[in-house]
Amino acid sequence: MLLHKFYTRKRRASTLVGLAGAALLSVTALSGALARDAASATDEIQNSQPPLHMLVSLDDQQIKVYRGLDLIETSPISSGKRGHSTPTGVFSILEKRRKHFSNLYDNAPMPLMQRLTWSGVAMHVGRLPGYPASHGCIRLPKPFAQSLYKMTDRGMHVVVTREPADPVRVSHAVLPQPYAPATEVASLSSTNLASDPALRGAIRDTELNASLTVGLPENPDFDQPLRMIITPQKQPGRIQVLQELLNQMGFNAGPVDGVMGRKTRAAISLYQEGADLPVTGRITAALEARIHADAGYEEPQNAVLRVRRKFRDIYSAPVSVKDIDRDIGTHVFTALDFRQGDSSVEWIAVSAEGERGGAPADVLDRIEMSPKVAQDLAKMLTPGTSLTVTDRSFARNTGLGTDFVVVTR
Repeated sequence: MLLHKFYTRKRRASTLVGLAGAALLSVTALSGALARDAASATDEIQNSQPPLHMLVSLDDQQIKVYRGLDLIETSPISSGKRGHSTPTGVFSILEKRRKHFSNLYDNAPMPLMQRLTWSGVAMHVGRLPGYPASHGCIRLPKPFAQSLYKMTDRGMHVVVTREPADPVRVSHAVLPQPYAPATEVASLSSTNLASDPALRGAIRDTELNASLTVGLPENPDFDQPLRMIITPQKQPGRIQVLQELLNQMGFNAGPVDGVMGRKTRAAISLYQEGADLPVTGRITAALEARIHADAGYEEPQNAVLRVRRKFRDIYSAPVSVKDIDRDIGTHVFTALDFRQGDSSVEWIAVSAEGERGGAPADVLDRIEMSPKVAQDLAKMLTPGTSLTVTDRSFARNTGLGTDFVVVTR
């Protein structure tokens, strides 16, 4: 009997020690994971850098390379000569080749080529006589071109202006901020171990208080800057709107073509008769307002936001621009570096058309977007993302294999 109690106590003690050891190993693994996460975060902070972007001034015949707001390199250039002038606007690097030969100009060599358009404009090594001399490309001195080639990636912005331009810091509520919902904290508590002295003694108090933060899942495209653009959207004419509304209400106004024809006049007359109004078949401001109210019509938003990633469309949404008939100009806003889980990011701006449209912050004052659109952008936002706001067309030079290309001249 005594021998049986002895072995029972021994097995119980052995079991407790085993459980304590397993718990200790579990907490040790957790502590190690936390340490690795901390080290990884430290490395990420040390390795992160503001986005690289380039500004080319045709008047100064100079290129400036920035990391965020910091000017890191400058160089003389030679741009397009008369009759072959280099276009101004917002471009990005579409292709890179160490050895390339022109398809347009007698197989001319274009070493360290970085393409800006698929129609023949690129940056590359070339002769710099001190004035514009190329067929539209931006020629660079060889040492600078070698240094630049090592720094750049496809998709990086190149803004070409007539007069020199510089980036400025800008803060505005319209500019997206990272989406950072409240995180949940899972902690290892001593409550479950209080009843077992053997386990409580095997695990140190500091290990019992170890915690792990559980946040958003990692964004697999976090290293891919988004390219966003806001442009005005052509609105339907007032006759087209009335034709559409009259058709919706059962009055046959004919095709929605903006032409004040026989069917449209007849539909207006029928509407006026049913509304106990003078039957004239003509449009007045008062009649227009009455039809809008009866049909529950709301003015459509007058601009469109589009988003690209890896040169492909991924999102679009309507937005509004106040005083849409006023000049907007072309302004490029770029998000600086931030880490996943951060709740804020700083932005910089470059005006690609000088003072046209006003200062960048003034243009942002005119933009309105819904809370849903703002949240969608916050969830997608990545470091180096840019937002171009312009009243210029991007359609001609934008397609598969490009970002939004805006030519300002």
